[in-house]
Amino acid sequence: MAEAVTKGHESAQSIPALLARNVARFGGYPAYREKEFGIWQSWTWSETSEEIRAMALGFLSLGVERGDHIAIIGRNRPAHYWAIVAAQMCGAIPVSLYQDAAADEMAYVMEHCGARFVIAGDQEQVDKILEIEDRIQDITHILYTDKRGMRKYDHARMNALADLKAEGRAGHQRYELELDRRIAELDYDSTCVMLYTSGTTGKPKGVVLSNRNIIATAKASSDFDHLGHNDEVLAYLPLAWVGDFIFSIGQAYWTGFTVNCPESPETMMTDLREIGPTYFFAPPRVFENQLTTVMIRMEDAGRLKKWLFDHYMEVARKVGPDILDGKPVSFGKRLSYALGNLFVYGPLKNTLGYSRIRVGYTAGEAIGPEIFSFYRSLGINLKQLYGQTEASVFITQQPDGEVRADTVGVPSPGVEVRIADNGEVYYRSPGTFVEYYKNAESTASTKDPEGWVATGDAGFFEPDTGHLRIIDRAKDVGKLADGRMFAPKYVENKLKFYPAILESVVFGAGRDRCTAFINIDLAAVGNWAERNNISYASYQELAGHPRVYEMIREHIEEVNESVAQDPMLSGCQIHRFLILHKELDADDGELTRTRKVRRNIIAEKFADLIGALYDGSSEIYTETEVTYEDGRKGAIKATLRIEDAKVVPVKPMAEAAE
Repeated sequence: MAEAVTKGHESAQSIPALLARNVARFGGYPAYREKEFGIWQSWTWSETSEEIRAMALGFLSLGVERGDHIAIIGRNRPAHYWAIVAAQMCGAIPVSLYQDAAADEMAYVMEHCGARFVIAGDQEQVDKILEIEDRIQDITHILYTDKRGMRKYDHARMNALADLKAEGRAGHQRYELELDRRIAELDYDSTCVMLYTSGTTGKPKGVVLSNRNIIATAKASSDFDHLGHNDEVLAYLPLAWVGDFIFSIGQAYWTGFTVNCPESPETMMTDLREIGPTYFFAPPRVFENQLTTVMIRMEDAGRLKKWLFDHYMEVARKVGPDILDGKPVSFGKRLSYALGNLFVYGPLKNTLGYSRIRVGYTAGEAIGPEIFSFYRSLGINLKQLYGQTEASVFITQQPDGEVRADTVGVPSPGVEVRIADNGEVYYRSPGTFVEYYKNAESTASTKDPEGWVATGDAGFFEPDTGHLRIIDRAKDVGKLADGRMFAPKYVENKLKFYPAILESVVFGAGRDRCTAFINIDLAAVGNWAERNNISYASYQELAGHPRVYEMIREHIEEVNESVAQDPMLSGCQIHRFLILHKELDADDGELTRTRKVRRNIIAEKFADLIGALYDGSSEIYTETEVTYEDGRKGAIKATLRIEDAKVVPVKPMAEAAE
């Protein structure tokens, strides 16, 4: 693979080398845009190179050494992406952290990697660093991007990032030769970045990714979807997530396309419409929320508008995906679809910001077939991929014309995938991570000497299509008391297809039946309550309303009917459920920062509720500690109802096997 990447003018062996190549090839084209104070600012590749080089010279003036770790905490801003590349130029290792992480979570990561330098996006992030700096002995300097509120701080070991760049420009004659030497030392095996896993089952692990991992993966995935320098992306996903790194650094530097940074999370949807990206990634929850908003608005629309929407969406559902995939469709149906595009699909895509999308992806969780089909029926080329931090994202992708909601596609170019005897998915590729930092034991247990990596997921290849289907996390796949397979995520994903259900947690391993916790979606259920004249004063009151329980029970029973059709998983039907009195929250340790359920913590924290689901109780009183946005602790007290759901009778395991 190294030879394939290094042929001809594609011989760049590091991200800084790709930057130099892009200056020569795309110097006058936009590399980054950022919206600030309502105005879009733009930097060409030549201007970007100047900014990054000034920052790197500033790092050298601060004493950054080869192998130092530089922590970067903040929202998506060009300056933060530039800091990542500037660190690489100095031979240092960038480490991005989640900006919404609590101070204690940040302390663990910075202590573990031994970060000497920290780039904090704003005053909030600086305050979190100062709160924990007595526990982190290695920090020698804190840099901040936004100067607002920073005037009265002690600047003995603190400086603005803009001032650092000015210092780098002023001292360029002293440091340029040293910087050039360090850039020249970089090769495929140099560390490109270190990103931490979400820590679903324990402490996060530092995943070391080399230039080879990132560049080879960026090339293969860009070629797969024919990405080029004219493409546009919106960088709004967490900087600490590997997906953002491969899109906004790896693929951006390989192809030379433009990275657009929104003004804030609150303006993201507006900024999305203004940019109109051609290449877009979003987790299923983003697509689900947008569809929920669309459906809520249509419920409030006038009679004619509602009729047009319903009529042409029916046309789109029937022929839209076929037209998108280039399959034969009659002239009459194409004409109906074209009219629908004029009256409904075009305006709707424009409202969502999806008018120009050429390639769209979703991943992380399963997306509801109806939701997936909705976007594809509009003519949006939405596909699924399967990936991991340890793979530099891409393990499988869906080729154009082979897109389905129930698979994650075929192995990405250069990736080998095999299924172990126990059903666990393994892969190896040029993107396979180097190691877990300071954790040789976990490295050895995850990656064997031949380079095969255990994903921890259970799945299988469809014999007729060669597409991979993921069932669940391998460690979560167990057995019910009667020997039937238990795969909680399979059922949870089906439940989350309903807009009213934000999150679900299914229990049943080793037990005689399955039960579930449900989190309602406040926006969707609140709008439903308003339309049905149901008053409520709080999330807790709405969650406990009898009509809400009735709606959720209907959804669960529909899922039970669907699950009963699968011979392997028919035992996973939900017999009893309760609606939680609070949203599961990363600040309370119940979810990871990427919104993955921490099953062990939930099982321990809500052991009394789980017990009540199985002992026949009809209600239970509980007190739960919560963390407020300002870090204060509090408690929520509630008496929760527990209700039964109808299940579809299935044969016992012994009979089914005969």
